[in-house]
Amino acid sequence: MLAAATIAILVVMLLAIARCIVGPTLYDRILAFNMFGTKTVLLISVLGFLMGRPEFLDIALVYALINFISVIGVLRFSDSAEFKVTPYERQSTKEGEE
Repeated sequence: MLAAATIAILVVMLLAIARCIVGPTLYDRILAFNMFGTKTVLLISVLGFLMGRPEFLDIALVYALINFISVIGVLRFSDSAEFKVTPYERQSTKEGEE
């Protein structure tokens, strides 16, 4: 039963990666990245239980903290004006400066 849960988590992780690549907006991509991190924590926990290694839970908790801090950092960075400019706008402003 836990092997089926592991496979289901892997499938959801693949879907999250696809959403992270294809997402129509920046915030969809950030949400997919956060979901991937959360599913990674679940996968580490389930694998630790399957292998009888309770120390994997400590690794999962550290990964959860790193995932949380990185998502907060990306969201803070996305508030800046430079991050909101599309590559086309950046290219047209450089041409206008010359």
